Amino acid sequence: MTEKDYAPQKSESKKMIVSAPKETMDLAPVEKEKPKETIEPKGENVEKEKPKKPIVKNPIKKKTEAVVNAKGLHISTKHSMAICKFIKKKKINDCIEYLENVITKKKAMPMRGEIPHRKGKMMSGRFPKNASENFIKLLKSLGANARENDLDDVVITEAIANLAPRPRGKFGRVQKKRTHVTLKCKEQKIVKKVKEKKK
Repeated sequence: MTEKDYAPQKSESKKMIVSAPKETMDLAPVEKEKPKETIEPKGENVEKEKPKKPIVKNPIKKKTEAVVNAKGLHISTKHSMAICKFIKKKKINDCIEYLENVITKKKAMPMRGEIPHRKGKMMSGRFPKNASENFIKLLKSLGANARENDLDDVVITEAIANLAPRPRGKFGRVQKKRTHVTLKCKEQKIVKKVKEKKK
């Protein structure tokens, strides 16, 4: 016996589904959900969006001083301290001119200690050639920095010489000479104003 003899109703229902028209088989189109509208709260306490202010860049401030920093120069700290003391509160060009005379041994650099006496307005002095040559380079660099910052009629306000780390020579027998030097200069007008305020 076949399956049709066992369940004739099932076979009829299968035929019915197959013979059904396509229109009844199509499902209804699914409606897309609409985005929910956001309700803005009303009242005085609600903060309103503030208009953005335009970004203003800070104007570049004019520099009032020029600086030169030299690290680990191969010069004597004692000689550089004497030169720093001499060039302080003087003009750059005058200092360069004097140091050139020191190199040619026309003028001596005033120094303290057990040092021979020299001619001129000093008690004792020397002719530190190596230190003078290095200081001339630094003073020229300081003058260039001052011109770059539009500074006129400049005076050296700070001149500092400090000991730097001193390396040793072969087998540690000799300790080399090393010095840090810092030079600063300002316009003469500013220096005079500061002095008047202090008085």
